[in-house]
Amino acid sequence: MKRRDFLKATASGAAVAAVASPAIAQSSPEIKWRLASSFPKSLDTIYGGAEVMAKHLAEATDNKFQIQVFAGGELVPGLQALDATSNGTVEISHTVAYYYVGKDPTFAIFASVPFGLNARMQNSWWYQGGGEQLGNEFFKKYNVIGIPCGNTGTQMGGWFRKEIKTVADISGLKMRIGGIAGQVMSRLGLVPQQLAGGDVYPALEKGTIDAVEWVGPYDDEKLGFNKVAKYYYYPGFWEGGPMVHAFVNLEKWNALPKHYQVALENACAFANVNMGARYDMQNPQALKRLVASGTQLRPFSNEILEASLKATNELWAEISAKNAEFKKAIEAMQAYRSDQYLWWQVAEYTNDSFMIRSRTRG
Repeated sequence: MKRRDFLKATASGAAVAAVASPAIAQSSPEIKWRLASSFPKSLDTIYGGAEVMAKHLAEATDNKFQIQVFAGGELVPGLQALDATSNGTVEISHTVAYYYVGKDPTFAIFASVPFGLNARMQNSWWYQGGGEQLGNEFFKKYNVIGIPCGNTGTQMGGWFRKEIKTVADISGLKMRIGGIAGQVMSRLGLVPQQLAGGDVYPALEKGTIDAVEWVGPYDDEKLGFNKVAKYYYYPGFWEGGPMVHAFVNLEKWNALPKHYQVALENACAFANVNMGARYDMQNPQALKRLVASGTQLRPFSNEILEASLKATNELWAEISAKNAEFKKAIEAMQAYRSDQYLWWQVAEYTNDSFMIRSRTRG
């Protein structure tokens, strides 16, 4: 190449680089968001889901997209995290959709409802079965988009000061129970109370409430419920696989570069799997410690389960008769659940049942 041609090529290359470099920089802007969590910092696994997501996101974007996590009550009360996102007070929140059934019971379906989906089924429905389309079509009304960002797995049925053997034993009890599950249990005579995580222990200790459900052994031990209630019931049939969402303000979401949207979705997906894995690792040892310290482990009686299922189906029919969005979503979820359990009973359930029996024999 002649010197003159080389100089031309060099100059041309430099010009292209000068144009390209700012374009790349502009496509990866520095963004800092605030996240309002519904959970206290003491619950490191469920609150920590937002921190895991934020860390993963920052690393994936060379720290250009950063999210600062605030615990429930630091920016807004825990049960107002979605509202703060909807109105733009914060860009993003980490919360459970069933906290907001007072706005519309349809919210609960995309988190967990009594006798709904387990964690794997909930993820499957969201990612592959049409749940995401239904969910975000509904969430759009509240100026947010939802992204799965955690799941606790099937929860426990809660802590009671006295034994609960029959439906009659439930009548009149005041219990902290989240979301639409409280409406179901009220049909059995329970008096539901919705309290944020940080407010639950004081209420149980003072006797303001008689019982409480939260998550499971690891979180419940941290919150100290075993110190003020003796009987620990299972399963939490109202939360077979509660999905925790990151809710993003819709305008803020639409303003993100596409690769930042993908990075945020991927970070949430990692946090979703990580949270379930952490609970599965932590709960067995916590349950052993609780039982060793005097906790009385009890299954809900079949009478209570059957009565609760009947009450659930009656409630769904009543809500569906006056709420078309709820009807559409609950019917879609139930159809998916039916197929999932058709498959589940063939392989998963049979395998797990055999292994559980083998373990007890061993």
